[in-house]
Amino acid sequence: MLESSFKLPGQTAFYKGKVRDVYTIEDRLMAMVVSDRISAFDVVLPRPIPFKGQVLNQVAAIMLEATKDIVPNWVKTTPLPNVTIGLKCETFPVEMVVRGNLTGHAWRTYKSGQRVLCGVTMPEGLKENDFFPTPIITPTTKAHEGHDEDISREEIIAQGLVSKEDYEQLEKYTLALFERGKEMAAKRGLILVDTKYEFGKIGDTIYVIDEIHTPDSSRYFYAEGYEENQKSGTQQKQLSKEFVREWLMANGFQGKDGQQVPEMTDEFVSSVSERYIELFENITGQKFVKEEVAAADAESRIIAALKSL
Repeated sequence: MLESSFKLPGQTAFYKGKVRDVYTIEDRLMAMVVSDRISAFDVVLPRPIPFKGQVLNQVAAIMLEATKDIVPNWVKTTPLPNVTIGLKCETFPVEMVVRGNLTGHAWRTYKSGQRVLCGVTMPEGLKENDFFPTPIITPTTKAHEGHDEDISREEIIAQGLVSKEDYEQLEKYTLALFERGKEMAAKRGLILVDTKYEFGKIGDTIYVIDEIHTPDSSRYFYAEGYEENQKSGTQQKQLSKEFVREWLMANGFQGKDGQQVPEMTDEFVSSVSERYIELFENITGQKFVKEEVAAADAESRIIAALKSL
């Protein structure tokens, strides 16, 4: 599914994100359709990836169910493989990025000679992919369009984006969710390297929203061989969509003005789909079952689910 165009009873708003189509129902519920669109460098790529939406939605459902004892989450039901219906929350305008290892954006910052990221000082003497002494939180602003921007804890509070009390609670939830995610990953022979969480609020209650611990929002390494690879300077074998970013960079695209997205051949699209299915099975330990649902049937099933809530 590249995009959806449902007409749902009680629908009061519609928002099309980079990957998700979000329907607001009576200002109290949200029906989130996780499309097969794929984004990188905050750019939506021109071709969909078959079953990617199903992978993301089902991984998120499993992970949210496994962490609901830590923090309430927004999910009410998942009526379709790529659809979740849940509570509409007032969203905090920041994403809580948490990093256990010096990888990706953190490593590029470190390699440039900088030692402060989002107000957090990174210790000297680290190599790419080394563990931080303790996980660090490096928040970003949440942009509806364009690029998310790094921001510090102090700036978030000073600008009034999140109150000090709420932000401190978000930090606690973030670290607790990351710890649970690491424990779950370890049971699968994986290391949860970094991830991001989004939160919202209804009244005085904070909820974790959107997706968690998916291959789009997270990076995983295989635990087997990690130490040996660090000692030898070999790149870590990882589970994430980083391979898509690497392919784009190798073909001259990093989302900068004037750059063109390279051609996505049928072979490349198929290989990305297969990698997402591999990610699902490795992260969850479950066999992936491909499900295709016609648009008309999808709409009727969503409507039936909404009527039951």
